[in-house]
Amino acid sequence: MIPIRPVLAHGIVGRADLPIPATMFGVAAAAVLVISFAVLAAGWTTPKLESPRERTLFRLPLAVDVVLGALGFALFALAVYAGLAGTDIEQENFAPTAIYVLFWVGVPVASLFIGNWFRLLSPWRAVGRAAGALLNRTGGGDDGMEALAYPPRLGCWPAVAGLFGFAVMELCWGKGTDPQVLAIAALLYFVVQLVGMGLYGVEPWSRNGDTFGVYFGLFASLAPIGRREDGTLVLRPPLSGAPRLARPAGMVALLCVAIGSTTFDGAKEGPLFGSVVDNLQDFFTGLGLSKGAALEWSFVVGLLVCIGLVALLYRIGVAGMGAAGGDQPARGFVHSLVPIAAAYVVAHYFSLLAYQGQAGWWLLSDPLGDGSDWFGTAGGAIDYSVVSATAIWYVQVGALVLGHVSALVLAHDRALVVAGSPRAATRSQLAMLVVMVGFTSLGLWLLSVSNS
Repeated sequence: MIPIRPVLAHGIVGRADLPIPATMFGVAAAAVLVISFAVLAAGWTTPKLESPRERTLFRLPLAVDVVLGALGFALFALAVYAGLAGTDIEQENFAPTAIYVLFWVGVPVASLFIGNWFRLLSPWRAVGRAAGALLNRTGGGDDGMEALAYPPRLGCWPAVAGLFGFAVMELCWGKGTDPQVLAIAALLYFVVQLVGMGLYGVEPWSRNGDTFGVYFGLFASLAPIGRREDGTLVLRPPLSGAPRLARPAGMVALLCVAIGSTTFDGAKEGPLFGSVVDNLQDFFTGLGLSKGAALEWSFVVGLLVCIGLVALLYRIGVAGMGAAGGDQPARGFVHSLVPIAAAYVVAHYFSLLAYQGQAGWWLLSDPLGDGSDWFGTAGGAIDYSVVSATAIWYVQVGALVLGHVSALVLAHDRALVVAGSPRAATRSQLAMLVVMVGFTSLGLWLLSVSNS
């Protein structure tokens, strides 16, 4: 057992004990993608994921929604209270670990297996629904909180703005891990959600404007467990929820921000960004900014470049489809980016979740870092023997390969619907294969430079 220490910098565990060279992983990953593409072309000749068979499990009672919503609000309130009233030592305060590890990483990873459970835990949705029920009971309107129709042009652009803002706070802002700053940001986000739900209704806003509700819902679409609008749980083929995702305006941008921000988190630790960051910092210093502010703006530029690179790669794949891609190929095939976003999250943050995630339990027992011991678990230590460095590397590489193969499957399945014939569908996806190999190579490179 090793005493707790700060690991919130998202460092990925070293890979000094790899059994084979890293370049061989890259070659093998590319080969798997090419073979998968050939197998799809030969054996996957009809769409299988657009209208899959589902097995009905059971319907969740309203009480479950209420209880989980109350639990989500209690955890949110505790994290905010810890941030405001607790120690300013990040690794001893519950708020940073709760937000950056358990929430930001733990929720989407769990969603890949058990579906959109965050919808039930969402603290702002719980408060919005409670307020709507109260308004209904007191004669506040037939639909409680809903007042305006949600504008289609707005789409999920509020979620895009929120995700980019979170990425800037996490990756670019020097005070982004300060417990008090995190608490204030969480409160501001909570207020924005209440305003959005007050204007457009709880469910319309949750489906479009709630950054984390929309983002975590993307991961949940890949899960074998789905949930219908009436609360019924169903068992379905993995990936089959993604083709049925809504594609509002801004969905392509949302996924580009999601993948690009994770890309930058790895790239900023490597030599390529390190070779240009000094020049960027000097440029912003020349504009009159302090060195600290100049560095932060340099990070913002790097983040924007990475998001732009992801968008460019996807546009190349879409352009390569030609007429076989349909009228709006960028939006029509955007669900194929979801497994890539998931792969990047698992590959980049798995070690953070495996190690720092352990701290959540004892920090919950002493959330303020003031020596409390509510559950008798305070003062614990991270057990780094839970998973070895080699095992983490295999998980990371496996996630990248599986994620990109899944992306190929989703793109091919949609192409069969749009292109009209298996041969045309296969031809239309050749450029997408190149893009997937590029994404995989980028992901492996990021792991390499982050571990160097």
